[in-house]
Amino acid sequence: MFGSVMLDVLIGLVLVYLLLSLMCSAAREVLAGITRVRSTMLADGIGELLRNDTVLLRAFYEHPQIWSLYRGDIDTARKAKTLPSYIPSRAFAMALLDIAARGRDSSSALQSSPEASVLSVQNVRRNIGNLGNPFVQRVVLSALDGSGESVERACGGIETWFNSSMDRVSGRYKKETQRMLFGIGVVLTVALDVNSLAIARQLYRDPARREAAVAMATSVAKEGASRLAADSQAQRAVRRLDSLGLPEAWAGVTVTGMWPDPGEWNAIGTHAASSWFGWLITAFAISFGAPFWFDALGKLIAIRSTVKPKESPPPAPSPVEATAPTAASAARGATAMVVPAAARATADGSVPHQWATGRPDGGIL
Repeated sequence: MFGSVMLDVLIGLVLVYLLLSLMCSAAREVLAGITRVRSTMLADGIGELLRNDTVLLRAFYEHPQIWSLYRGDIDTARKAKTLPSYIPSRAFAMALLDIAARGRDSSSALQSSPEASVLSVQNVRRNIGNLGNPFVQRVVLSALDGSGESVERACGGIETWFNSSMDRVSGRYKKETQRMLFGIGVVLTVALDVNSLAIARQLYRDPARREAAVAMATSVAKEGASRLAADSQAQRAVRRLDSLGLPEAWAGVTVTGMWPDPGEWNAIGTHAASSWFGWLITAFAISFGAPFWFDALGKLIAIRSTVKPKESPPPAPSPVEATAPTAASAARGATAMVVPAAARATADGSVPHQWATGRPDGGIL
């Protein structure tokens, strides 16, 4: 029983972390759009990939395969941080191969005429100097060597190089996102007074609230991970958290005016001193993100459905108990008697008949 209660408390806590993570994720998306962190990190990753060669970078971003992914010219986009936040790996590879085969100037009439070099392995190898960067040229030549004279295979080799670099960029972005979520989580946790320790006590002491949290967690787990990405999830998370009454924000602290007076400040400080550790736990949990807590919630719900004790039917009576006299029959004086045949035999060898009344002296046959 104790283990079942603690499992339900844990499910309730994970539900709270998931709902708060959804709210923080929505705030993070807004901040990411304002700071243009995605496009900035991708531009830094492309710069590292092309060895920060300004001439080659300009030719790359002005290539039609890439230019169509953002608006305006390269200089304006750099200043406004509106360079692409996503570049398909195939577009990257085809742009490099095209620059190598036909030159850097995409606006050149000669390089864009029918007489321009054909995009083939031979022409890319012959004109590899158009890239103007020994490091990038070496990578492209390595892709050509393993292509078997196939442009598609050469393109695939360059895509692999690009994707491996983008994995590192993605790792940096995830770390930056985690730090951003932690910062937002601290603000949200303190504002809503989301003390993990206090919430655990509430859930443990209040069976009705605990059951409501488990029921909501089961419903959320059934919705599916795809619905977590919807913008409305943040608003729904606020409503769900409010419906549970978790947490009881700033219990015992009241501010009567527009600004706390000295006595109210003292109450706020006392409450913060007793809550800071629970706040820190919550903010740290939020930094793991909504997908992590959604997976954890699904696993806990599955465990609960497996180990939750169920009502078992009463045990079937044993054969001895089945033949034992009941209280009702004893009260009626109708107790059944089983007498061995040797004991029932009379002097003349006849056996007394046991009538339905259960009396062995009911008659002699």
